[in-house]
Amino acid sequence: MTATFDHNGEQGNVVMMQLGDIIMELYQMPDAELDAIRNRGNGHIDHVAFDVDNVDETFAILKAASFQIMEPQPVFLQFWNKGCKYFNIIGPDGERLEFNEIVK
Repeated sequence: MTATFDHNGEQGNVVMMQLGDIIMELYQMPDAELDAIRNRGNGHIDHVAFDVDNVDETFAILKAASFQIMEPQPVFLQFWNKGCKYFNIIGPDGERLEFNEIVK
């Protein structure tokens, strides 16, 4: 799957490669964002994502368990054939963990 996305008014590109149950997301950020990414000091892995069957239910469970959720609700993107929904939490060591559902 390939798509574009908007980041601060500039266009970026994303490619998602799938082999079995593993999906690798590769993002090419707009040029203005690249220097900030390279200089942030935490390596090149932005986050770890988990595929879930029901992102709304997962969101409710993690919210009820008082996890620090980065978005006020799951976000819809027009990726894949019918879109996807995701949200992120901050893990115990400050890592960003994404929960994602591909809409079927």
